[in-house]
Amino acid sequence: MAPSSMDGDSLFQFVVKEGNGVKGLVDSGLSKVPPRYIQPPQERIDKLSSRPHNLLAIDLSDLGGAFHNRAAEAIARAAETLGFFQVVNHGVPLELLESLKTAAHRFFSLPPEKKSVYLKGVSPSPSVKYGTSFVPEKEKALEWKDYISMVYSDDAHALQYWPEECKEVALEYLKTSTMMVRKLLKVLLEKLGVTAVEDSTIDALIGLKMVNMNFYPTCPNPELTVGVGRHSDMGTLTVLLQDGIGGLYVKVEEDIDAGKKGEWIEIPPIPEALVINVGDTLQIISNGKYKSAEHRVRTTSTQSRVSVPVFTIPLPTQKIGPMAEVVERDGVARYREFIFENYMNNFFGKAHEGKKSLDFAKIDSL
Repeated sequence: MAPSSMDGDSLFQFVVKEGNGVKGLVDSGLSKVPPRYIQPPQERIDKLSSRPHNLLAIDLSDLGGAFHNRAAEAIARAAETLGFFQVVNHGVPLELLESLKTAAHRFFSLPPEKKSVYLKGVSPSPSVKYGTSFVPEKEKALEWKDYISMVYSDDAHALQYWPEECKEVALEYLKTSTMMVRKLLKVLLEKLGVTAVEDSTIDALIGLKMVNMNFYPTCPNPELTVGVGRHSDMGTLTVLLQDGIGGLYVKVEEDIDAGKKGEWIEIPPIPEALVINVGDTLQIISNGKYKSAEHRVRTTSTQSRVSVPVFTIPLPTQKIGPMAEVVERDGVARYREFIFENYMNNFFGKAHEGKKSLDFAKIDSL
């Protein structure tokens, strides 16, 4: 049966269960978006009503030098307001960034049967997962995205089990990005008033690391769909490589230079830059001073798009809560303490719905 004539159950079987993904739909010659992918009007992205974020990228080579304080202030201000910023001179080799984009296209160009070997339940390692959308079993409208997710434990495991088409570049990207994240977290924790930032403190916040490759195929009706729905990331910091096509949007939480409260602004690709966004964990440990960024991704009718995020996340066994120094300064804890695994289960147990994942940690009386 051609995908264009499938009912909802058959389409779900073809895309999700059999591992054909959205790319399989598009490769079948799809001429219009199936009903299962049509978002309700309030969730659609109107490109014309959004404007680009025009603030300059932060030069990380300034850290530790004569302009350290200027760079640190810019990092902290971005984390306190938009929760998103772009960085250059970040230490991740530029040729590696190009190789990553090539590797992502190479993997998603594989026949479905080569990708489906990484489906949940059959993948040679539970830390490597190929899939589509976010949690398709719980979503009323599916997201126009396929992905491969690779959780890092050690180099040997990565080189044995991660896909041949991308494992070496993905591993190098994860390791060089993690070095940058450590520098950023040291700055952000010092700005919270943590006087001596220990390596163990940072280790606790980034004990789990994973790299994803996302693929957004061309879409016949991009105005009806989303690549990724409204959400914030659950972890500490996310590093994102965009390609040159763009499509990333962030919601403004308060009036700032970049836009007005409630407005969606586009984060345009900057050559040689990486995007950094604050996750829920950093908002929680900062007692709300730093803001996790609500963001989403649009689709396009002209070109397939790739993005490559690295997520730095606490280990599931880690206890998370506002840092003592910040609670003492604020006089009140706005979030409770919890074991991070419980937060993860809550996050992945629901469809994307803005920043509602944070409700799990909020103290109700505040």
